[in-house]
Amino acid sequence: MPYLLIVTVLWAISFSLIGEYLAGQVDSYFAVLTRVVLALLVFLPLTRWSGVAPRFVGGVMLVGALQFGITYVCLYESFRVLTVPEVLLFTVLTPLHVALIDDALNRRFNPWALLAAAVAVFGAAIIRYDGVSGEFFLGFLLLQLANATFAAGQVMYKHLVARYPSDIPQYRRFGYFFIGALVIALPGWWLLGNPQKLPTTDVQWGVLLFMGLLATALGQYWWNKGGTLVDGGTLAVMNNLHIPVGLLINLLIWNEDEDLLRLTLGGAVIVASLGINRLGIKRPLTEARA
Repeated sequence: MPYLLIVTVLWAISFSLIGEYLAGQVDSYFAVLTRVVLALLVFLPLTRWSGVAPRFVGGVMLVGALQFGITYVCLYESFRVLTVPEVLLFTVLTPLHVALIDDALNRRFNPWALLAAAVAVFGAAIIRYDGVSGEFFLGFLLLQLANATFAAGQVMYKHLVARYPSDIPQYRRFGYFFIGALVIALPGWWLLGNPQKLPTTDVQWGVLLFMGLLATALGQYWWNKGGTLVDGGTLAVMNNLHIPVGLLINLLIWNEDEDLLRLTLGGAVIVASLGINRLGIKRPLTEARA
């Protein structure tokens, strides 16, 4: 869990940096492509090709395409038809996708993991719900696709590492992730990017460097590595913990006007969902196996 907690804080800081210095100022697809390229430059020299199962390589590439590439394309496209509060509201459903996909891959039904994920969603909704209005159906579908691909990537990586054990360290088998992400990010920039909205200040370039080297390279690796060390229910819950942490950091640094009562109440509900999941782990579950 320490990996997941560190990345939660790292990504929580990133959300504020994006909102303050990039959103509406720097082309979103260029920002995503820059993050992928920088992360790939970090991991490519470390990447081991010999002695690694080809199916593992291909699987991790698929994870990168799903978890980073498609997820971010759908996320940025949703902003065309949704307001920011609507986007934030619809992303709280990610834990349900994680729990359901993990159970499906394990050919089981774990009601405790599903309950914990649902409680985490409820806690996040307490914090984020500001009402929805206008044309949000298309945006809702885009974000559910983003939630599903982000969740599927995490769960798939967890299963790939378990299915293809190796003495080679994970960091030497993770570079394929960013190659897969690049397969989506590069065409996305070519087809949908706006070359008139490139970074123009040192601060914007600095934020992109931070996002690429830390939030993307280190963040994606530690998040996926951390996901291999916890059960599916805990991974589902951790997907929403960034919401209260992100709001708290934004409040402390940028002094945003947030509802502290809702922040505290929603955060407490999310933490409680971890306890529900732990309770489920202690109970024997009957798994259906092929």
